[in-house]
Amino acid sequence: MCRWLVYSGTPILLDNVLYRPAHSLIDQSLHSRMGAETTNGDGFGIGWYGPDTATPAVFRDTGPAWNDRNLHELADHVRSPLFFAHIRASSGTAVQQTNCHPFRHGRWMWMHNGAITDFHLIRRELTLAVDPELFPSIEGSTDSELMFFLALTFGLDQDPPGAVARMAGLIEQVSDERGVKFPIQMTIAVSDGESVWAFRYSSQGNSRSLFYSSRVDALRALHPDVAFLREVSDETRLIVSEPLGDLEGAWNRVPENSYGIVQPNGDDVLLPFEPQYA
Repeated sequence: MCRWLVYSGTPILLDNVLYRPAHSLIDQSLHSRMGAETTNGDGFGIGWYGPDTATPAVFRDTGPAWNDRNLHELADHVRSPLFFAHIRASSGTAVQQTNCHPFRHGRWMWMHNGAITDFHLIRRELTLAVDPELFPSIEGSTDSELMFFLALTFGLDQDPPGAVARMAGLIEQVSDERGVKFPIQMTIAVSDGESVWAFRYSSQGNSRSLFYSSRVDALRALHPDVAFLREVSDETRLIVSEPLGDLEGAWNRVPENSYGIVQPNGDDVLLPFEPQYA
């Protein structure tokens, strides 16, 4: 499968999160502890929001993240208040740049860990459900990107949780008609540049790992000597496939079949998630 992270908060250099932690995402690309595979070397991507543009910038490539000099160069010079990073382990689709996450459409960014079971059996029917005006923007061949465009079709602009729930409901309905059991395995991050929505769900009730960071003010009280905690705001949050280190009290598991919202005002929300069926 894959590993990913989201950062939201005080603008920082990407290097602070991608490379410096003891079990950084770059380390996870070679030594994942909780993923379906230890190695995630089938491409990578980063996407970030800046102060002067309405849409996020995206940099993706097909090589392994641990050996990409351009990624390290960018991470050492790009500063952002909200960014995504993803390392890929293909579940069957081609290793090509258009299949690397995160995916972008307008102001939206999307990334996914997991798979649609027997995707080849239901791909055509799912593809035909995409809004015809959105269809030309699909560039790759992954289930992940198709899930994104289904969510856009089902109202991501107006209601992100509802759109993702309707997307999941359609996949489960179509899969059930084809006799496919346990069709969805997903942890998903999506953002409009202000808020972040993160989802953890699987049809089998055994979802891939996902964690969110504790409140910064509480962590400062526990670890007053950690410089990073003194440099970021109380509203700063990380959402990760697996913890970036072993700092006591820093990480909390996202509950099974739930989603969270990280908002600019720091008023975070954690709610149950279930698919919506037509």
